[in-house]
Amino acid sequence: MKTFNKLLLLAFASLSIGLGSCDKEDECTLTCGTGEVLTADCTCVKIDASNEVKVTSNVTANTTWTKDKIWILTTRITVAPGVTLTIEPGTIVKGEAGSGANATALLVPRGAKLIAKGTAASPIIFTSFADKIQPGQIESPNLDNSVNGLWGGLIVLGRAPISGSGSAEAVQIEGIPASDVNGLYGGTDPNDNSGEFTYISIRHGGANIGEGNEINGLTLGGVGSATKVENIEIISNQDDGLEIFGGTVNVKNVIVWNAGDDQFDMDQAWTGTLENFIAILGSDSDHGLEFDGPEGSRTGGFTVKNGSLKGKGNGTAITNGEYADFRDKLECTLENVYFFNFSTSSDFELDNAGVSDNWASGKIVLKNLEFNVSHLTSGNTTLDAIFKDDGGRDADFNTAAAGFAKIVTAKSTGANKSAFTGWTVSDKKGQLTDF
Repeated sequence: MKTFNKLLLLAFASLSIGLGSCDKEDECTLTCGTGEVLTADCTCVKIDASNEVKVTSNVTANTTWTKDKIWILTTRITVAPGVTLTIEPGTIVKGEAGSGANATALLVPRGAKLIAKGTAASPIIFTSFADKIQPGQIESPNLDNSVNGLWGGLIVLGRAPISGSGSAEAVQIEGIPASDVNGLYGGTDPNDNSGEFTYISIRHGGANIGEGNEINGLTLGGVGSATKVENIEIISNQDDGLEIFGGTVNVKNVIVWNAGDDQFDMDQAWTGTLENFIAILGSDSDHGLEFDGPEGSRTGGFTVKNGSLKGKGNGTAITNGEYADFRDKLECTLENVYFFNFSTSSDFELDNAGVSDNWASGKIVLKNLEFNVSHLTSGNTTLDAIFKDDGGRDADFNTAAAGFAKIVTAKSTGANKSAFTGWTVSDKKGQLTDF
């Protein structure tokens, strides 16, 4: 995890709120009136505070949040076990600023359900209270897409098996204080159902709850295979974009843009599949992929396939993070992935002997990985330089790389970006052009 200067971020957010954000700032001379905000296309939008509903307590009965209202999380809001929260397509949910134990977030614990079925025409948007976005809008009229840490995030927990410390069946999720028992995740039901989440955009999150401990954009802890998670966008989260802790859930069509730490982070012997994904690293991003293995006695592997990752490279400059980092006796399959625009020092690393042993024994399978380094004139421009095994088999790993990876000047594999066109801010801001 990374810790950033929150005061600087909040100051920047305040500046964005006051000035608006206009793609044509040099041309736009429009002055908005009281209660209006300047939009990116140089128009004034009326802010209607009368449609805001402040959510100040946990959801303790089956409830529907409707699209005609903006739902304001004033603190950490928990959907009580046995209760279903339904969020209509097109609904906007905003989190007020907060940190530490008061960081705002929506928590769906074990036994609760969230039914948040957005559509391509009407995605569900989770964002900061500082965002002046109104129902019917997809883009923020005032917040720059680089601002992060303004609220918490979406946390979903289930009773599917995990590999926590020792042989613990359930452990406490990061980002939730240990005093909150709703933060426990894990169990014995691989088919557990936490609900359905489709066409959701999560923005500007990652509030810090303690030193170096921020909330992920979307956290899935011990989530079971009966849960549907598809068509998710995560923008500018201060910590990881998507992090999965154990469980069996399958995830499809996810785009992460400008996460402050890792774009995708998998932990604790998750045994599901991530299919069709895009990562767009920002200047503060760490890894495109960080894959961690079991923390306890339970083992198991996952599959990640059909993805494209864009680094923040700049010629020969060292400006961004790594392709991938494999850790902690990981077991996984990674296939059909295209990496491009990374930096001179970016590498793909097996971190230690446990990971190296698993690769050597076939528990880590790599297939059809493409690396476009045509923008670099020096540095890690060969497979030998890109692939590193810190577990003692570096020469073997380099030799084997030619069988599962290649240097290319154009992609022949990777993500299908059509899943993200039309409904994501990433698309509307031109971030998908190179994909």
